[in-house]
Amino acid sequence: MLIKTPRDGFIHSSASDITPRHVYEGRRDLLKLMATGVAGATLATWAARDARAQVARPGKLAALPGAKSAVAGAVTMEKLTDYKDATSYNNYYEFGTDKSDPAKNAHTLKTTPWTVEVDGLVKKPARYALEDLLKLSAQEERIYRLRCVEGWSMVIPWVGYSLAELIRKVEPLGNAKYVEFITLADPKTMPFVGSRVLDWPYVEGLRLDEAMHPLTLLAFGMYGEVLPNQNGAPVRLVVPWKYGFKSGKSLVRIRFTDREPATAWNKAAANEYGFYSNVNPNVDHPRWSQATERRIGEDGLFAKKRKTLLFNGYEPQVGQLYAGMDLKKNY
Repeated sequence: MLIKTPRDGFIHSSASDITPRHVYEGRRDLLKLMATGVAGATLATWAARDARAQVARPGKLAALPGAKSAVAGAVTMEKLTDYKDATSYNNYYEFGTDKSDPAKNAHTLKTTPWTVEVDGLVKKPARYALEDLLKLSAQEERIYRLRCVEGWSMVIPWVGYSLAELIRKVEPLGNAKYVEFITLADPKTMPFVGSRVLDWPYVEGLRLDEAMHPLTLLAFGMYGEVLPNQNGAPVRLVVPWKYGFKSGKSLVRIRFTDREPATAWNKAAANEYGFYSNVNPNVDHPRWSQATERRIGEDGLFAKKRKTLLFNGYEPQVGQLYAGMDLKKNY
């Protein structure tokens, strides 16, 4: 796809150039399944996933291919992060605070059956089974740079669709200004729920216009497969121009409200984690600089860092959302 400003690294290319071969060739099979209502057959295999495969090579989890996204800015030619790195270096505090803890502990998460409640200020509140969410749209594959607060980044091919499709389905009321995202909090399957590090359940939020932006993704898979547990199975949010903690995992509720949601990290440390949390190299975290970042898997821990880009490089696509705002005050 053609982007007006080539400095952001996005270029026009064919699906076969960007999408992994097994994903590109399998998309028609998925669409046939969706059309015939047999998509549940794929979902049924999720419960049988081997926990040992969570950090293994692609092909170990149930396939979930997607077509190349047509959303401007969604596809990049940057080198993909290795699957093993993307699934073994994670923040998911419900399964531990060390980056390696989620891959070790998240096998206890039960992802079937799964429902997501959508309510609040909408005309058509509903409780969606996972298979019904999948049927709302044919999945698209998008390759994003996703950053976390510590200044590290990954380039991941997510499989999902724009959250806006679900939002339009439930028809927000005129006074709906924000969207709240709530993660599962089950102490029986999430061993660190109840710890003092956060106020559970994990909650995140977006302004409605941010949630409606086509780059905001409801994701069900990555690398052409269903999501590993430690990456937010079975359904998560991906907001690529914000720090990674804004992209809530294992979602069980999406609520529309007229007030800014009290998010988990903002409640835990408001001076460090603002509501917006847009990637901004000009705003230092109180305990470290955010001017540079390290790409996971890129020449080791002590490799030279790269310059952090405003809005994670998506300024041409999302900058207008914050026109006139003080991005230091509204961090």
